[in-house]
Amino acid sequence: MKISKELLDNIQCFEEVIGYTFENKELILEALTHSSYSNENKRFHFNERFEFLGDSVLGIVVSDYLFKEERNQPEGELTKMRATIVCEESLSEVAGELKLGEYMLLGKGEEATGGRRRISILADATEAVIAAIYLDGGIKCAREFILKFMGEIIKDARVGNIFRDYKTHLQEVLQGMGENNIWYNLIDENGPDHNKSFVMQVGVGSRILGTGEGKSKKEAEQFAARDAVRKMR
Repeated sequence: MKISKELLDNIQCFEEVIGYTFENKELILEALTHSSYSNENKRFHFNERFEFLGDSVLGIVVSDYLFKEERNQPEGELTKMRATIVCEESLSEVAGELKLGEYMLLGKGEEATGGRRRISILADATEAVIAAIYLDGGIKCAREFILKFMGEIIKDARVGNIFRDYKTHLQEVLQGMGENNIWYNLIDENGPDHNKSFVMQVGVGSRILGTGEGKSKKEAEQFAARDAVRKMR
């Protein structure tokens, strides 16, 4: 399939973000194509098959890494670590770091309802990107991508520092330090009413500890708390 200049420019920008250049551009184009876009543009293949493969590649890379690095851990603990790493929350976190939603091809309806920020779409697309890298460059390149962009998540999982409720965890940490004056402030909101994003800050007293952005104020607070927890480490 001939790829338009506009799409090639989009691909090139994404390649710069991930630090990998595709020999076969059609692979990453398919990985970035959501089913809603394919439904409106029939010549485009969407990324669900890539998600299937990417999930398996991610699983084997993480399993291999944990098996080699955690030599004293039993099977049960390794399984728990892997489950914490290979999950929708972690994948969507990587997608956020890469700003993956900005590069995806979405149908008009999905775009209008906030698809570029939908966690399930972003997590699936991250798996699809892993598959595209694997098909283009092999397991070595896929492993390098995974360990580069999931390195902090893997590190946190290994030492038990992944918390899905970051607000509660941050509160416990601060209270343990004698800090009780914890606050969250809305500092910005963007987008139309049907697709808003919110930016929150968290702090104690006069100190700002972290900032986060989300599709709701509660989600933004969680991301701000996560930012604070990571900085405090």
